[in-house]
Amino acid sequence: MSEVMEPMLQEDGLPGHESQLEPKPDWRPRYKGSDRLKDKVALVTGADSGIGRATAALFAREGADIAIVYLCEHDDADFTKGIVEKEGRRAITIAGDIGGKAFCEKAVRQIVDQFGKLDILVNNAGEQHPDKDIRDITEEQLRRTFQTNIFGMFYMTQAAEPHLKEGSAIINCTSETMYAGSSDLLDYSATKGAITAFTRSLAKNLI
Repeated sequence: MSEVMEPMLQEDGLPGHESQLEPKPDWRPRYKGSDRLKDKVALVTGADSGIGRATAALFAREGADIAIVYLCEHDDADFTKGIVEKEGRRAITIAGDIGGKAFCEKAVRQIVDQFGKLDILVNNAGEQHPDKDIRDITEEQLRRTFQTNIFGMFYMTQAAEPHLKEGSAIINCTSETMYAGSSDLLDYSATKGAITAFTRSLAKNLI
């Protein structure tokens, strides 16, 4: 069962299932792995689809075991799990809402309990809801977008940091909208700018 904070589904019906897309995104690695991540453990949020799925596939090809953290698209998450396992690596799926601090802490505990460690955190999960008029962005949508896109990164990083050792990595996914902006993604673009500032500050903090 997934642990999803309410409200989650927006007026636009998101999130959706990648399994229903045509044509489907291309996630397949195009090169032979060289064990650059041999026996590492990676937590990838939003790994059920898109960039997250491609990251999981490529990391597995390089020798990493993968924790697939996702919201509620169980069929997509299981497909990603199969991709990782076909690369000869272990995978677990963990469903829930990264916008909740308790879930992030629980997810990291489960990963460390099952894999014994955590080496890489990929903060990839995010959501966007296009609106042509700023007045159409509801208070609920604004809070929800920030909750997922930036609060979730804080919570997951807070939970993972005690387990990361020298040589570990935290990867935060942002967007060109952080500097270019977007006329119909005002709340989303604002979170991406926050992610960039958070990442630069986090790097200074952790160094």
